[in-house]
Amino acid sequence: MHDVPSASVPGGNLHIRHTAVAASSALAFALVGCSSDNGQEDTAAKPSPSNTPSVSASATEEAAGIPPKPDAATSEVLLDVLKAINPALVKDEDKTVDNARNQCSTISGGGKADQAAKARFSTSDHEVTDAEAAAINAALTASLCKS
Repeated sequence: MHDVPSASVPGGNLHIRHTAVAASSALAFALVGCSSDNGQEDTAAKPSPSNTPSVSASATEEAAGIPPKPDAATSEVLLDVLKAINPALVKDEDKTVDNARNQCSTISGGGKADQAAKARFSTSDHEVTDAEAAAINAALTASLCKS
């Protein structure tokens, strides 16, 4: 986890770090629980392969370091973790989940993850702080970005 100097948010960083660690742990636990195989095979009709080679969106996203869209239960846990950092991060739930998935690409790609989180999760109503950006990245690194 990135250390943020305590001078930037007096007395607030320790709370954010503890919240991020607890939230990350809860999300990681929930993701493991949600991903268990119940032994049932998917019996839905599978599309037949076409003669035209194509690259699926999921393959392109995977290559870019973007995890698959989480199921409803995992999304709910992810949103709860981000709400624990700051409820303003979850104004639009679908957009927040997409932002989280896209943030994984920056995290895994070695980019400036804190700056990207600030830009990606800030809204007209709330500008993400340095401490919140670090907490977002810690939570995502411990959970969604591992899948």
